[in-house]
Amino acid sequence: MRIAILSVASVFVASTAMADDWPQFLGPKRTGVSTETGLLQNWPADGPKELWRVPCVGGLSGVAVVGNTAFTMVQEGTQQVTAFDTRTGKRLWSSPVADAYRNQMGNGPRATPTVVNGTVYAFTGDGTLVAIEAKSGQLSWKQTLVGDLGAKSAEYGMASSPLVHGDLVIVAAGASGAAVVACETTTGNVRWKSGDDSAGYSSPIVANLGGALQIIAFTGGSVGGYAVETGKQIWSYRFVTDYECNIAVPLVIGDKVLISAGENHGSVLLQPTRDGVKEAWKSFGKSSNLRAEWQTPVRIGQHLYGLDNQGSAGPITNLNCVDAKTGKRVWQERRFGKSNLTLADGRLWLSTMKGELVLVEPKPDGFKELGRKRYLGMTRQAPTIAHGKLFLRDEKELVCFDIHAR
Repeated sequence: MRIAILSVASVFVASTAMADDWPQFLGPKRTGVSTETGLLQNWPADGPKELWRVPCVGGLSGVAVVGNTAFTMVQEGTQQVTAFDTRTGKRLWSSPVADAYRNQMGNGPRATPTVVNGTVYAFTGDGTLVAIEAKSGQLSWKQTLVGDLGAKSAEYGMASSPLVHGDLVIVAAGASGAAVVACETTTGNVRWKSGDDSAGYSSPIVANLGGALQIIAFTGGSVGGYAVETGKQIWSYRFVTDYECNIAVPLVIGDKVLISAGENHGSVLLQPTRDGVKEAWKSFGKSSNLRAEWQTPVRIGQHLYGLDNQGSAGPITNLNCVDAKTGKRVWQERRFGKSNLTLADGRLWLSTMKGELVLVEPKPDGFKELGRKRYLGMTRQAPTIAHGKLFLRDEKELVCFDIHAR
């Protein structure tokens, strides 16, 4: 599998360490996995060292990092794309891109910016797609995409983090004939649009399945593959959940695709073929082995590690280890708590909705928590890891930690 946006190996912090950018939602390959090494393996006595903490108000956007700059979206009167110096926390610029967005599930933008070749691409809560110069914060172009296409905005806000592949930027728009839309990176003009599904809340990926390079999008009621150049739908699999809450990002495993949803729905591993889509395994309903509500599972070898949300809207959240080949549960840490997760250097870094940072050693032979500490208010964002630092935000602050091994 080859994902379009590649990480940039740049800084060596020690002879055995490697550091990378985190240029988009869920990292270099949209899998929630960092390739960095030389990071903390155990929990320090007082927790990871906090380097800085700055105001970062409004919205549910995550953090992208390229070089010494961190990018996120906020709501301060208007929806804005904002850049910070990762060394000091100093705000470099803030670019207003759309009017304020208000929603019962939280105000402000939801999607995480994507940074490619000196340009920041961002998608607002009301469905405005923008391109901004990363260095200056100057707006290059703006498309009120959802409104222009006559789409119905997702009930809880548009949340598709832009995917950049070549000269295209792709989002889920949820319009009739335009469930998925590809725009030109230089102008914002629509190159192609495809599908008739609602938007959902997931973000697209690009992968090679069965020799076909394709965009894979998990929309409001289905998942499908779309030809990169034309948008022609290659395959589709119906996946209906309550409130169209398809949120987790598809995870490619060999020639198969894993999708998962909460609300007591579950997971399925799909194998698209020329003759249709086969189910390698499925685990649905109240007895499902993995119900990832808004947290994308990560894979280590043959095993998946993911948050399992039990019950409607996930009142009980477990941390599960699942055999990726069979879908069978290997172990479960019950009532771990609503969280999100990132894998880096053999460790899971989890952020709980209580504002805790948790370090877990992921092994198929059992759960092992190494430490936890509360640093923020309520947060849904997964930790961002780049250049030996961990970034985490809530709706009020952005915090940076040093997680280099000593």
